[in-house]
Amino acid sequence: MSKKGILLVNLGTPDSPETKDVRKYLDEFLMDPRVIDVNPVLRTFLVKGVIVPFRSPKSAKLYKKIWSEETGSPLLHYSKLQHLLLQQRLGDGYQVELAMRYQSPSIESALSRLKTSLVDSIQVIPLFPQYASASTGSVHDKVMDVIKDWQTIPAISFINSFHDNELMIATFAANGKKYKPETYDHILFSFHGLPQRQLVKCDHTGKYCLKVDGCCDTLNDTNKLCYSAQSHHTAQLIAEKLNIPKEKYTICFQSRLGKDPWVKPYTSEIVAKLANEGKKRLLVFCPAFVADCLETVYEVTEEYGAEFKALGGEHIQLVESLNDSPMWIDALEGMVLGK
Repeated sequence: MSKKGILLVNLGTPDSPETKDVRKYLDEFLMDPRVIDVNPVLRTFLVKGVIVPFRSPKSAKLYKKIWSEETGSPLLHYSKLQHLLLQQRLGDGYQVELAMRYQSPSIESALSRLKTSLVDSIQVIPLFPQYASASTGSVHDKVMDVIKDWQTIPAISFINSFHDNELMIATFAANGKKYKPETYDHILFSFHGLPQRQLVKCDHTGKYCLKVDGCCDTLNDTNKLCYSAQSHHTAQLIAEKLNIPKEKYTICFQSRLGKDPWVKPYTSEIVAKLANEGKKRLLVFCPAFVADCLETVYEVTEEYGAEFKALGGEHIQLVESLNDSPMWIDALEGMVLGK
């Protein structure tokens, strides 16, 4: 019986929260030229000489706070559940494989299993709702690099982004509705950050990105592949679904690295601003992530929560990610079947 291959790819996670494994993960992640897009010599110096040696022990301590003895990394745990549930949903006519862009299970091993199974086609679904060169683009790059040496290459297709997928939006909205958004002082839509230079590189006109006021506020033909513009659109769709007025929510970006300017506004600065304005309770969505991970479980809940309380706030509530929601599996099935 012929099968169609499906490759789900998430970012990755260390094999364990021990410093040596965190160092290995960070080294592979940050040495990707699409992640730190600078001169190779400078990238090697920064990653191997500065960032990884100093960041690994600190990150290891954080991973230990979210690591479960039973299930390990939450990102890998929920990614495995998504893999299992999608396979069950699609049935025997499909072979679903899971890979991580960095570390295990690898893209090479997943593609090898699909190749050995003689699938008729391979559809690659990077699990990043909004397109960015450093995430989706890197997955596409790696897959193409692996298969270019195959003697027989099946039909290959890629999902570019799904920032406006109706079922994904509905899942985030349903997760948020449980917390009664109307009872919070303000809502944050906090996305993973990127250096501004990476947004500028995606502006093929050279005349729009960071040169037009509110360049990311509305999705259009010029910015349709811009990570920030897609993020704004995702947040707007979730807010509309929940009837959250524009004045009650802010779109912001977290997880900065280095001194170069990143996409603004920064989540940490918005949290501080809201606390200084007397806001007491914040509800936070993280719609750049399809599975809870260090950036959601720890960074939002613990780091921003502590900063908010230190400035007079009372509580930050994280809205859980898509994880193993049946509606999210519906969304993945729809992507595969072209619904």
